[in-house]
Amino acid sequence: QMKYYFYHLLSWPQLLWVAEDHDGQIVGYVLAKMEEDAGKNNEPPHGHITSLSVLRTHRKRGIATSLMRRSQLEMEQVFSAHYVSLHVRRSNRAAFRLYSQTLKYEINGVEKGYYADGEDAYDMRCTFESNANPKKIEIDSDGGDQQEEEICHGVKALD
Repeated sequence: QMKYYFYHLLSWPQLLWVAEDHDGQIVGYVLAKMEEDAGKNNEPPHGHITSLSVLRTHRKRGIATSLMRRSQLEMEQVFSAHYVSLHVRRSNRAAFRLYSQTLKYEINGVEKGYYADGEDAYDMRCTFESNANPKKIEIDSDGGDQQEEEICHGVKALD
């Protein structure tokens, strides 16, 4: 299992982000990668969210949203990704709401029996608006004023 995480870290360090609390304890992370089959069959470069997690005690604070937006921004700016994909359990209503409503992902399809327990997954995608305009992002955990700039179809980055 650790080899899998090290592979992501060594291959795409720009796409791995962690959130820490005021004591420096990790309370959330996003692990993402660029799809290596891009370029084959004229498929544009695109990223994939491998894993996103936030401690239950730190949910509903915008941490998952900030982690996702940061990783998406790096995909677009560093790797010229055209879109990002992810899989989510059909039964995971909270995650589905985050992806579809907050981050504006759209269902691309359903993967039957995707998970080891046989549950189906939604294959979701978020298409980036532009690959040409560099953008900055600031994650302000102190609740300060932030301005938003669109980076993904309907998704906002903090500027």
